[in-house]
Amino acid sequence: MVFLCWARPSPQEQKSCIDRSGTFNYDAKFRGATAKPLSCLQEDKELAQEGFALNHARVLIGSGLEAYEKSKSALQSWRHFGLNWAFVNPNTPVQNGVKFCVCVKEFLPWVMMPLKVVYVDEKRSTKQPKASFRFGSGTLQGHLLAGEERFSVELDENNQVWYEILSFSKPAHVLSFMGYPYVMLRQKYFAHQSTNAVLKHLNSLQS
Repeated sequence: MVFLCWARPSPQEQKSCIDRSGTFNYDAKFRGATAKPLSCLQEDKELAQEGFALNHARVLIGSGLEAYEKSKSALQSWRHFGLNWAFVNPNTPVQNGVKFCVCVKEFLPWVMMPLKVVYVDEKRSTKQPKASFRFGSGTLQGHLLAGEERFSVELDENNQVWYEILSFSKPAHVLSFMGYPYVMLRQKYFAHQSTNAVLKHLNSLQS
């Protein structure tokens, strides 16, 4: 089952994809694993044995509490998907249990890929200006990949704001299996483009 659309998917087409998507397409024992530090996933032998590949990017995007709050708002409004070839309905609430659809332009057709938010987490320090906001989403039946992805922003002890993407995935359809090297390149490209989208949003708020 693959959800394709020849034109930019409408809200109705995205809803149809979500309604038909079903349950998670990866093992429950890995559910929420992206909430762990990168080092834990790198050392997780089960992930590797079951064919999952890690993708990680962490980029400095600003400094100070104001930049953190704006970056957090960017994730909550899906600005990190504000691309001409990939998007999520910006009205989708970032809440645990919410299903949503990532729409990606691949050559001629658009591909609609359903996911479900697995967790949302925010931490703040009372002793120093440290904070973090993150959420992880798992792939559902009908997604070309199986796995989980986490987006986060963090204000560290040095008052620097970091944007981070962490995911593990493997092919879940013959199309992604045949073209998995291309898929991995696209993941790297998305991380770069997504970072630029967040930075563009921050700069627009400062101008």
